[in-house]
Amino acid sequence: MKKLLLSITTLFLTQITFAQQVDGVDEHLRESVIIETDIFKVEYNEILEQPMWVEYTVQCPNGDAERHGMDFYEVDDVHTSDDDDYSKNVWDKGHMAPAAAFNCDKETLKKTFSYLNSALQHESLNRGIWNRLEGFERNLANFYEVSVRIEVLFEGNCEVLPSGATVPSGFRKIIRWDGREEVFLFPNANTKGTDWQDYHVVK
Repeated sequence: MKKLLLSITTLFLTQITFAQQVDGVDEHLRESVIIETDIFKVEYNEILEQPMWVEYTVQCPNGDAERHGMDFYEVDDVHTSDDDDYSKNVWDKGHMAPAAAFNCDKETLKKTFSYLNSALQHESLNRGIWNRLEGFERNLANFYEVSVRIEVLFEGNCEVLPSGATVPSGFRKIIRWDGREEVFLFPNANTKGTDWQDYHVVK
């Protein structure tokens, strides 16, 4: 009888383990972890290994701190993406809170290089119109307080990389200044040949 119970228990545990492996999700990973640093606030999804949203206020529109040699780093107690997710593919380590908006000094600049602040972003988008829209934010910040919220979207069948992270389908950026609010919606794709104003959401 004891042998029978042991066999049933072993089978049950094996099924649980197998189900977890099929799902590919560690039961200890969290769907939502909210963290507020002194330069940005983020909701992070450990299962997707991506931020869900990031909020920040531009601090240094004309800073000139040197970013040479800096790279993204993992943080304690939060399961994030890592270097493997961005290796040998089209996905950049896309700053959500931009480095250029916080380059007051090297210490502040380095805080933007946390993987909490990094999303898998198509290289064309990150280095092109997304970058130029960040420049627009900094220009505004010379005259107004500029607050930004970025919502990282996971719509439809999003790609899951062999390394484990899920690729966002797009990004919604909400910029607020002087009582105004403008919204932009970007696909996470090759956006070469377009302008950031093409993605403005008309209310």
